[in-house]
Amino acid sequence: MRNFHRLPAHIGIIPDGNRRWAQSNGLNKEDGYDHGIGPGFELYQECIRLGIKELTFYGFTQDNTKRPSVQTKAFQKACVDSVLQLSHHDANLLIVGNTESPLFPSELLPFTKRTTFGKGLINVNFLVNYGWNWDLDYLYRHSPDPGTLEHKRTNISQQIASADISRIDLIIRWGGRRRLSGFLPIQTIYADFYIVDTMWPDFKMEHFYAALEWYQTQDITLGG
Repeated sequence: MRNFHRLPAHIGIIPDGNRRWAQSNGLNKEDGYDHGIGPGFELYQECIRLGIKELTFYGFTQDNTKRPSVQTKAFQKACVDSVLQLSHHDANLLIVGNTESPLFPSELLPFTKRTTFGKGLINVNFLVNYGWNWDLDYLYRHSPDPGTLEHKRTNISQQIASADISRIDLIIRWGGRRRLSGFLPIQTIYADFYIVDTMWPDFKMEHFYAALEWYQTQDITLGG
């Protein structure tokens, strides 16, 4: 356990490297997703201990569904299993993603409005069948007259599909890739970005602590 003098209020998690991990361990690519569930709960529990207010996990994107169907079914199942497991813990859950697509797991539809489990100790957001363009185009898709929208664009953060997710302070990406991959483009505008080279299923708490220690030294100005 560690204690820190300054903590991010909201942490975004990109749990990458599941397929590469599976292959390196002699498994099929799709087998890696199930091994990514346990690390997520370890991280969740430590965030509660530290008093982190909000945590967002990148589940899968609309682009990810272009992968072979056996992989798509595997990460859909991993998302559903994660939520079912979380329902026995303490969290305020919100699922954000394109529910109009048949690739959105129907089991998760009840949680597209924030739902409290137990004591609701932390806000947990899960991006499922998410797409950045789908997110930003939400206002246009749901307006009866798109031609009258210009004045509303002044407050775009409240007009997107992910409007109920707050600004992210720190993003941690496992798996060594140095890109956002479309992860919440509005909320991440001032986020600090920390990379862990280790694949997500090989998560160790020391990775998380190292990210938080690095965050202690960052100059947080929000552009000011």
